Amino acid sequence: MNRTTLSLIGAATALAAVTGVASLTAGSSEGPAQPVAKAARRLPVERSTLLCPAPTSSEVGSTTYTAYTPTGNGDGTGTGAKKGTAGLLPAQAPDDESTSGEKGGEKSDRKGGSDKAGEPVVPLKEPGKPVTAETDRSDAPALIGTADGSLAPGWTVQQTTTVAAGTGRGLLGTACAAPDTNFWFPGISTAKDRQDYVHLTNPDDSAAEVDLKLYGEEGRLKPSTDEAITVPGRSTVAVLLSTLTDAEAADATLRVSARSGRVGATVQAVDQSFGSDWLPASAEPSTSVVLPGIPADATSVRLVVFAPGANDADLKVRLAGRSSAITPAGHESLHVKSGMTAWVDFGDLTKGEAGSLVLTAEGGEGTAAPVVAALRVTRGKGTDQETAFIPATTGIERTATAADNRAKGSTLSLVAPNGSAKVRVTASAGSGGGRPVSKTIEVKGGTTVAAEPPHPASGKGGYAVTVERISGGPVYASRMLALPQGGIPMFTIQALPDDRATVEVPAARQDLSLLNDGGR
Repeated sequence: MNRTTLSLIGAATALAAVTGVASLTAGSSEGPAQPVAKAARRLPVERSTLLCPAPTSSEVGSTTYTAYTPTGNGDGTGTGAKKGTAGLLPAQAPDDESTSGEKGGEKSDRKGGSDKAGEPVVPLKEPGKPVTAETDRSDAPALIGTADGSLAPGWTVQQTTTVAAGTGRGLLGTACAAPDTNFWFPGISTAKDRQDYVHLTNPDDSAAEVDLKLYGEEGRLKPSTDEAITVPGRSTVAVLLSTLTDAEAADATLRVSARSGRVGATVQAVDQSFGSDWLPASAEPSTSVVLPGIPADATSVRLVVFAPGANDADLKVRLAGRSSAITPAGHESLHVKSGMTAWVDFGDLTKGEAGSLVLTAEGGEGTAAPVVAALRVTRGKGTDQETAFIPATTGIERTATAADNRAKGSTLSLVAPNGSAKVRVTASAGSGGGRPVSKTIEVKGGTTVAAEPPHPASGKGGYAVTVERISGGPVYASRMLALPQGGIPMFTIQALPDDRATVEVPAARQDLSLLNDGGR
């Protein structure tokens, strides 16, 4: 094949794709000067995917789903986005031969639910107003959902389950998460008094192959079985972590990594003495870690850290309280060996004052090793204790939202680990009506502000709370929902990472010079 033939093939290929060709550089020195590409713009996302785990197998459990998309379409303008759709459909269990709609639709007498195949759970019709649905089914399925158009930017779904009694009693809350290929879960356990299940949900049509690896205080826990898990398309699989190893580890780290495909992953931790809750994945490994929102009345705070890199990590430990950041007595620093899990029991760390834990590298960032981390927090005493988890989270660049808030029981925690910052906190309309209410909060550097969020004006039902960073340094946030029952201080804590409602899109233009054969 000669050079002319190759040139014609290249030109034909370029012409076929010319509408998708863009150039980000100026033109060459030969020929007319080309205009320089404009700076990238930040635009609202056009599609979002969320996955919710199967809530509970308890016969005395009830679950509330709350879906919400903030107003403004993620770009602060509220204009320009097409009308969208948002909702979730049931996933199948691998051994379920029925259709996903027959398996998992909500009861028809529940608001937002469905008993018909193909009808979504908590479908949204417009931004700014939350939608709720309830179920008391012990076989309620995992859910797979998408949002597009004006409902995609910042779309969030909260799943809140109350188990009144028995194994796993407590308040379990989780924000339904986006699928990914890699997750870290410091804080899991394979001890006899814990039953920890990792829930894996595959949103795609093709099967996903997933590896599960456990790491304890002395490194990798010896596997007792094949750790590779196949998750069929549009299905969910729950794996009891203690079946993966014969070793009993009170504090360990789980890594979930997809060989092929992608999954949603979250861990359900059930303790015989301290209740149960969902343990979400930690933020990606980092040399500085923030764990926001330790309750003022916490009776026990336990930190679990893992160093996934090739080097050991040496960390400074600071507690950002109401007025300043302090070093916990006797716990000024923490050494974490590479490939191993370390833990610290702080006891009643906060001493009646809400705070946030901040871990930073000793000796500067240049030689630091990244870590992942999570806190296990306990409230109450004796047999009336309840537990929740706070994973390391990312800062709020623009906005973050907690979807399920009630008339009583919500506490919003904000921490600015470096410089001071200012945020706007907005309560949405309620699921039963009302008007949004906003207030501005200033957070001093090195401190934590813990306060009840605003309530919607004349609103009824559950509502969402959105945190918007206005100015200043990085801000990290979490929301505690407390629903005490029978003398037990049932509670759950959700970290609020940035909702990634917008993406940076480079400016582009057509460049027909790509069709030039270079004069040959």
